[in-house]
Amino acid sequence: MITKMKKLTFLVYHKEYEMFLERIRELGVVHVVEKQWGEMDDSLQLILRKQTLYKGVLQSMFLLADKQPDEHVHSELAPDALVQQYEDLKNRIQSLNQQASVLDKEIDQMEVWGDFDWEVVRKLEAAGWHVQFYACPKKDYDTAWEEEHNAIIVGDDGNLIRFVTVTCSPVALDIDPLRLPARNLSELKAGKAENEKALRQADEDLKQFCKANYATLKEGESKLYGEIDWMKVKLSSEEVAEGAVALLEGWVPADQEEELKKYLDESGVYYESRNATREDDVPVKLKNNAFTRMYEVLTKMYGMPSFTDFDPTPIVAPFFSLFFAFCMGDAGYGLILILLGFLLKKKLGKEMAGMMNLVITLGIFTTVFGAFLGTFFGMSLIDSDLPQNLKNFIIAGNVELFGSTYDKQMILALGIGVVHISIAMTVKAINSTVFYGFKESLSAWGWWLFIVGGVVVGTLSFLSIIPAEVSKWAFIAVAGVGAVGIYLLNNLRRNVLVNIGAGLWDTYNMASGLLGDTLSYIRLFALGLAGGMLGQTFNNLALMVVDGTEGVSAVFGWIGFGLIILVGHTLNIAMSCLSAFVHPLRLTFVEYFKNAGYQGKGLQYKPFKK
Repeated sequence: MITKMKKLTFLVYHKEYEMFLERIRELGVVHVVEKQWGEMDDSLQLILRKQTLYKGVLQSMFLLADKQPDEHVHSELAPDALVQQYEDLKNRIQSLNQQASVLDKEIDQMEVWGDFDWEVVRKLEAAGWHVQFYACPKKDYDTAWEEEHNAIIVGDDGNLIRFVTVTCSPVALDIDPLRLPARNLSELKAGKAENEKALRQADEDLKQFCKANYATLKEGESKLYGEIDWMKVKLSSEEVAEGAVALLEGWVPADQEEELKKYLDESGVYYESRNATREDDVPVKLKNNAFTRMYEVLTKMYGMPSFTDFDPTPIVAPFFSLFFAFCMGDAGYGLILILLGFLLKKKLGKEMAGMMNLVITLGIFTTVFGAFLGTFFGMSLIDSDLPQNLKNFIIAGNVELFGSTYDKQMILALGIGVVHISIAMTVKAINSTVFYGFKESLSAWGWWLFIVGGVVVGTLSFLSIIPAEVSKWAFIAVAGVGAVGIYLLNNLRRNVLVNIGAGLWDTYNMASGLLGDTLSYIRLFALGLAGGMLGQTFNNLALMVVDGTEGVSAVFGWIGFGLIILVGHTLNIAMSCLSAFVHPLRLTFVEYFKNAGYQGKGLQYKPFKK
């Protein structure tokens, strides 16, 4: 549900303004309306740049710490100093990598000349001999150089000839001599080994630094956000009475208003309080029970409800869980999700506890619903030795409808879709009535009566609860009354002919949209069927490996059986989880939100606090 909000307007004497803001921040209940009345000074711009820097460094540190940084905060360390240390360590690694690249290049250059001693070359030069190194294409090599300049061929790869000249005076050939590294091959290789050792140590130093100091820098980032909020709030106040008074606007949840008013009355700050109106851009705070609260993350992924909407989360929670379980379709996989959720909850700590609770909940739904669908790790429960009274609860096999045969699970998926869309249309009609009045909602109620009423009448007739003759007149009645709202009363301020035209256009959109929306729910059946068949295939492959094996071959057969079962079902669980998240999300965001009229353009409540 959406918490009721009150709008507050404050008038504060300018000398008491900062003390007032500090107290408001301590209370942490006021969502300040941001209006940039003042100029953004250099200090705020500097903090915003620092915030961007911290964010980038923290992302890198988290990955370098293997996503498991220490939680201890070193309060004596300054965040800026940590960033500088991080940059120094990164620069050290970058410098070592550059040195490694240069060493590799020099080693490649020296390997063709062999591991000679440069000291010998320098002694020859000191004795008056000139030693020069050359490389040229084979076709350009002149054998006369061997006599004229004491050319000695060192290497010939068929394309390039490398040679050395040893002469009493400098040689002037048509090609330029080579400039070789100042160290011999052994020294270069020793340098490379030392560089690799230093690089490993630098990588380890950086990893340990990130692990030990991530939480400290994260704390620094949080304080930085506090400073940014403080400055934004200061800029959001308007100076009135020639700067003597600051005017500030904000929103506070109605259930927390009394505490704030108590402080305001004691401090003597002038304020006005009023209820929200339809014209206000009201921040939204969701308030749900423990079960529903886990699914608020899905609502926020699409967008927060506006103040004139209903919170969709109480409807999203059970249906998303049901859709997820249907797509997974295997009770055994649900048990794996429950176990995985508990293990990760213990390992990842408090920050991920909410998400892991969601995984556990989805696992419970999958286990229960998977049992009703009759699948356990790809095995059919309907074909097992379970007691018949338990098998009666399994939804499997076909059913005769209107002279044709249909799969029971497919009919179930479509039935769930019809219920889901009917609830969406009900929510839309009620929401429109609550926030815009009944007269403005006659079209929505007309469509609700026509669609939902028709579904109810059809269901009662199909179940033989009401006779066919009664159902016929009941359908005529709901269709007739609904048509009045759809075609004649959809807008009381327009001409009747315009209303009829608008109603016909709505009819076209509704007829084409509802059929597609309803058929979309077949994906629940299709994905559950695909996962079950794939699990069964892995089981059959594993059984084929051990079928007919004896003795030693049986040992290897059972090893193969275990590998196929482990790898196959792990792969199937991963793919099924992906599908079971994406497609229910689509059914929620597209089919449900569209028919419920939900837009998700609300502003999230973010109180000014430390």
